Amino acid sequence: MKNSNRRKFIKSIGSLGLGAGIVPSVLAMDEPSIILDKVGDLPKPKSTKKVISILQTTDVHCQIHPHDELFWENGKKVFRKTGGYAYMANKLNQLKAANPNTFSLDTGDMFQGSELSVKTTGKAFVPILNAMDYNLYLPGNWEVIYGKKNMQTLMGSLNAPKICSNMYHDLGEGKRGELIFAPYHIWNVAGVKIGFLGYTDPLVPIRQSPNYSKGIIYTKPEENLAHYIDVLKNQEQCAYILMIAHLGLSQQIALANMKECEGVNYILGGDTHERVRKPIVCTYAKVVEPGAFGSFIGKLDLTIEHGKVVSDSYELIEVTPSNLKAEPKIEKLINENEAVYKEHINHVIGYSTIPLYRYFVVENPIDTLILNALHWKFPEIDIVLSNGFRFCPPRTTADKTGLIPITNGFIFDMLPVDSAARTAKATGKQLKEWLEKELNNVFAKDASKRVGGWVVKFSGMKVSFNAFGEMGSRTQSILVNGAPLELDKVYSLLACERDGDPADMLCRLKGVQDAKNTDATLHSLLTEYIKANNPITPTPAKNAIILDAPDTLLSQVTGVDYEFR
Repeated sequence: MKNSNRRKFIKSIGSLGLGAGIVPSVLAMDEPSIILDKVGDLPKPKSTKKVISILQTTDVHCQIHPHDELFWENGKKVFRKTGGYAYMANKLNQLKAANPNTFSLDTGDMFQGSELSVKTTGKAFVPILNAMDYNLYLPGNWEVIYGKKNMQTLMGSLNAPKICSNMYHDLGEGKRGELIFAPYHIWNVAGVKIGFLGYTDPLVPIRQSPNYSKGIIYTKPEENLAHYIDVLKNQEQCAYILMIAHLGLSQQIALANMKECEGVNYILGGDTHERVRKPIVCTYAKVVEPGAFGSFIGKLDLTIEHGKVVSDSYELIEVTPSNLKAEPKIEKLINENEAVYKEHINHVIGYSTIPLYRYFVVENPIDTLILNALHWKFPEIDIVLSNGFRFCPPRTTADKTGLIPITNGFIFDMLPVDSAARTAKATGKQLKEWLEKELNNVFAKDASKRVGGWVVKFSGMKVSFNAFGEMGSRTQSILVNGAPLELDKVYSLLACERDGDPADMLCRLKGVQDAKNTDATLHSLLTEYIKANNPITPTPAKNAIILDAPDTLLSQVTGVDYEFR
């Protein structure tokens, strides 16, 4: 009886003329309970679109508390409070709660940049970072500050995976061992695989004291990038590839325009503290970078449909403590880890009458303060030099005195490494050639030749230059103590020692004479100077005069749709 009913039903289906697409599913029914007489009655498939979010922080540099931050709005400096790990955690948790398909990562410089980090060799930040519940980490250029072994211990103590595709064990005599970290990571989400590759700055041994990275061999990303793209796309079958990078915005743009980068969809970058609010579209990938010091979170949304990423959108989110609550768990950890050092960190050693910041490419009050202190202690020196750093959040908020306090902790923020003051001598010819090289590091037309960092700072010397001139001919005028630079004359110099540099090098200037360390360190000099000259007013002296751009230049990046603000 059952088979007879089935034959009658199939016969009726044929008379309905519903088409071949219906018959197989109906034939599979044992006792069909419904017969559709119009195609329009078929249920419409539900939308399969899903949005996943990737959240990025970078270059926090151990700034655990809310701090003053500088913005460039309507052609003027604007300061307001941002950041703080407890507030950043609250914002990250809000974003994760809004979308369960969320992945958070930090792309480096997590263990260097404050007194607390130095006093604890970075260890105070391990429990804080673990409590932030990141999903992935990349080591930055400063992760090696306490040496290779300490870097491995610190990174290894973090709960989430770590990746880096271009850091190898040095087996000696230039022999390359295995990668120190895994080369890639895969996130399975919403029915697809998202692949992550990690690259950190291969110039670490040159940009920083060489001894920091002793035992590590770095390679350029383009050496193995195409290989790992192939692995992720064809072996792992990833639907989308994200590179997390700590190379600097110029280097990341250059890489995104290289053929080797074909297959990478986005580069989530770091190192130069740039604030990319709209993705920079390059030949093969889009590039972003989410500022520094925990002031921002980068948020990349990807829309997935039918197993493919069909669209993307990006937003730079400001972490504003006044609009957020401190995450209790993180706040408790911060208080516990800082308690022993808090009194010393917050001890005021003097005051400034003007805001202290370090954001402009050419000159800044913080660098002027350092140069003034060095020249005050060593007035006999012809030229004092200071590296063109871009880390250290501003200090602009006055206390009850009406002046801006300078604390012990802020000395470490300005100069996390307490190097010895080092003297040497060099000829005018050496100085001119060195200046040309330093300027090219900042303003090279070829983005791949721009090295992280800003114009080197100096006192006792006045230099007029064309930032966008040709290599070797940017300097237009060089004066030392008011007189034109003489190529054959020998000048005395003062800068800081870089651990591991050759004996005849000072501030990346090779072949200097009579190089020797003094008994003074940068921290002791600054503290002594501030106390003796309190309050200070470190107004930039316009020793570096840029002729073809405003002195308010805030980025070395040119030729793309980007503005630092």
